Amino acid sequence: MYELRGVTKRYTRGKDTVHALDGVDLTIGDGDRLVIQGPTGGGKSTLLQMLGGLDRPSSGEVVLDGVDLAKLPEARLTRVRSENIGFVFQSFNLIPTLTAQENVETALVPLGVKTKERRERAAEALRSVGLGERLGHLPSEMSGGQQQRVAIARALVKQPKVLLADEPTGNLDEGMRDEIMEVLERMWKEYGLTFIMVTHDSSIARKAPRVATIRKGKISVKENTGG
Repeated sequence: MYELRGVTKRYTRGKDTVHALDGVDLTIGDGDRLVIQGPTGGGKSTLLQMLGGLDRPSSGEVVLDGVDLAKLPEARLTRVRSENIGFVFQSFNLIPTLTAQENVETALVPLGVKTKERRERAAEALRSVGLGERLGHLPSEMSGGQQQRVAIARALVKQPKVLLADEPTGNLDEGMRDEIMEVLERMWKEYGLTFIMVTHDSSIARKAPRVATIRKGKISVKENTGG
């Protein structure tokens, strides 16, 4: 699925050059579940952005299904993201003036899905995350955990191959964290997704089959017998 070869990302900060990623090599197979950990500023979110085609490396290759995302024209890269990659973020990123169903439908608009099918697929996606009775609710009328379920439904409604999650439980209490992780793990299994998640939460990392740790732009990966 993914093959990263010599991926480097450099930023200029004043007179200094920061190596957010420094020669990262990483293989992620179809259907893998990988947790990414490391200190703040160590390169975790930068790596996730590379995997999602949201940013390009300074050098190296980010190959997804044989295609180097780093070399794609912007229009084609946008298409790959729209069709193949679902994103879930810590801050939910829901549109406050749209209902839960309308928020989920937004993921299907770039794919040219007709209105009737969009509505049906959005409703089904919300039912799959336990929000079948909340289709017409605005984000302000839902708890944080419910809003994150909407965000998960939005990520999955387009039936992507990859789900990327950046601190998806970071704004939730422990009970909501466990609920959201149960939903994400169930979706991973049911959809056969490749699931890659950044988290500071060691209790989540202990349950993952593989854990990648990034420090100062360098990566190490271990198999987790507890996953």
